[in-house]
Amino acid sequence: QVQLVESGGGLVQPGGSLRLSCAASGTISNFMIMGWYRQAPGKQRELVATITNDGGTLYADSVKGRFTISRDNAKKTVWLQMNSLKPEDTDVYYCSALASTYRVWGQGTQVTVSS
Repeated sequence: QVQLVESGGGLVQPGGSLRLSCAASGTISNFMIMGWYRQAPGKQRELVATITNDGGTLYADSVKGRFTISRDNAKKTVWLQMNSLKPEDTDVYYCSALASTYRVWGQGTQVTVSS
């Protein structure tokens, strides 16, 4: 089964930028939708952004205009470019791959937005 490994999280000041990467151990072209989700302690995991195999994107209202999701099937990687970060963007960010019958999750990467 394909494994997903996130990287790029860290501490950033409000207004700053981070770029998260999700590297897959195998092909991602089989996954209809790749996505990023986030979760705070004690809260439900929520969708941040998704991208289909043909490049169609979907964003949570809270990140529209600030975050950009992209994927490169040849590189087996999905990225999340996060700009104009706010303290409320602080969460653990998870990469997800959705196939027709199953979903794969990464282990998560912490993003902290604080001055």
